[in-house]
Amino acid sequence: MSQALTRPPRKNPLARTRQATRPPGTRSRRALGLTAAAAAGRFDLQVCRECAAVQYPPREVCHSCLSDQLHWQAVDPNGELLVTTTLHHSNDLYFRERLPWRIGTVKMAAGPSVVAHVHGDCRDGDKVRLALKLDRSGQAVILALPQQATPNMADDKILRETSCDPKFRRVLVTDGKSAVGLATIESLLAAGATTVFAGESQPWKASDKFNALCTDDRVQRQDLDITDSDSVERLSRSIGGKVDILINTTGYEREGGILHNRDMSKAHEAMDINCMGLMRLAQHFGPAMAGRAGDGVNNAVAWVNIMSIYAHVNLPSRGIWSASQAAALSVSQCLRNEFLQSGIRVVNLFSGPIDHEWEQLTPPPRVSPNAIAAAIVRALRDGVEDVYVGDIAHEFQVRLHDNPKGLERELGT
Repeated sequence: MSQALTRPPRKNPLARTRQATRPPGTRSRRALGLTAAAAAGRFDLQVCRECAAVQYPPREVCHSCLSDQLHWQAVDPNGELLVTTTLHHSNDLYFRERLPWRIGTVKMAAGPSVVAHVHGDCRDGDKVRLALKLDRSGQAVILALPQQATPNMADDKILRETSCDPKFRRVLVTDGKSAVGLATIESLLAAGATTVFAGESQPWKASDKFNALCTDDRVQRQDLDITDSDSVERLSRSIGGKVDILINTTGYEREGGILHNRDMSKAHEAMDINCMGLMRLAQHFGPAMAGRAGDGVNNAVAWVNIMSIYAHVNLPSRGIWSASQAAALSVSQCLRNEFLQSGIRVVNLFSGPIDHEWEQLTPPPRVSPNAIAAAIVRALRDGVEDVYVGDIAHEFQVRLHDNPKGLERELGT
């Protein structure tokens, strides 16, 4: 049984922060298919269209019939753990700091045998469940996990290295008064976050629920206006070295297209909040988080952006807002690559219409703030990069893959 994680002691301010290291990150182009599956929380392997043989490791042609018709699809993740080895020495800096480390060979029910990182609750001969996870280099690795949940399972060292669990971590929620922000704070507290810094850009705007949450000793109210560089800088100087997870819940949403809208103030506001605000947060909080990415069990681990599914395809009736969402998506992709050296994970959550004040006239289905908050915590625990929440977001995800031009035309009618 995994040992329960205990709250780490207060850090010695005179001690040097451990520098972030990364596991080996080189992969072949074919192997990046594993990374794509891990980023979405799937377990996909190559399967031959000709003979249906499951392939591992990823390759150019089928190992059975030499066909090059290999496609990625979900396969049975179950198997038997044949044998394990515990490493007590490694020349790699990342693993040297984390020894001992268990690896093992698993015979999959789907056919191949794989070498996997092994959870502490798995023993030789056990039936196990394989999972694709992203490591700190942003690449896919295979973990062998117990088929059934065990006590303190998420506290296992190997599993925690591939997740961003908010347990015992300090989280900044940039807009704590929004509907999504309020729900996110509640979910983080329930997930075991040590401290939640709740951003507040409009002190004059009354919110009984926000005030009630702030009575909890774990919630700290913070003045934060992401459209004001001075405000962001002041807060980063105050708590920047304490933030382990940043969740950007601030957003701007308005009606209006482009062709017949000469009022550029909406465009300025949309870009200033949805895109430039994200950049300000990154410039002031990002370096400190990257510097603490190797700082023990409660290190800085994740950056979460909440965006609309219309970041992928423009909604003409809200063309300016959709453009700002697309710009924010581009910024987040830049951040993801810039954070790779430190191992900070950038999580993008794409939602359908949210059930809040700016979607009052939008017909169902709409996504509740609680559903978004639950998806954020689940994504952090699972260590995924891209999350789609709500019926519309899931539908658009499929249609953007199958027929993006058709969806573009349909939204314009």
